[in-house]
Amino acid sequence: MFHVNFSLFSQTKALENKIDMFHDKLLDAAMTFKKAVAVYLEQKRSDDFKKISKQIKQIEHDADNLRREIENNLYSQNLIPDLRADVLQLVENLDRVINKFDEVVYKFYAEQPEIANEYHSRIKELCSLSADCAENMAKASRAFFRNVSSVRDYSQKVYFIEHESDLSSRKLTEAIFDSDLPLANKLQLNGFVTDIADIADTAEDFIDELLIFTIKRDI
Repeated sequence: MFHVNFSLFSQTKALENKIDMFHDKLLDAAMTFKKAVAVYLEQKRSDDFKKISKQIKQIEHDADNLRREIENNLYSQNLIPDLRADVLQLVENLDRVINKFDEVVYKFYAEQPEIANEYHSRIKELCSLSADCAENMAKASRAFFRNVSSVRDYSQKVYFIEHESDLSSRKLTEAIFDSDLPLANKLQLNGFVTDIADIADTAEDFIDELLIFTIKRDI
């Protein structure tokens, strides 16, 4: 299974390049997300944080434009009709993860949560796990288009990292609710923990679907 090793778009280079760029945007969003949260924890809503917030918003905007171009190309040029619906679904799901990165950073910007130093390292760890999960999701997706034999390797990494993310988020939630913080603060912080961990959960859901599409392509 998954032994095929050729580009899905070998005869449509322009579309392949756009899909490559779309995956790059997801990787950019993951790295910018980690940086944004780290800066917030150190500086709150500083000028540096505002600058990074604008960067991730621009990435999200550029990704939306690429998604529309990819969708239009698939329909207007009648490309890969047998797999078009699957490809469209994958692109939309990738875009959903980019949107989640942007949404969480904006939530930090809008709500300006007070986060005690004792939680900083755990939040950074959780952000890193969710970002790593999304990065390996992007690599698995890119492999589907260019080197399908590598899909399973990256998929297994996503499953492993998502499990680590679950453990990390649960421990952090327990620590928050065991603390002496006011209930309102506990609920707010737990909301951030849930939103960050949800990125990894979404990546795992993406991989579940990607593996099904990969089996269909390999038949």
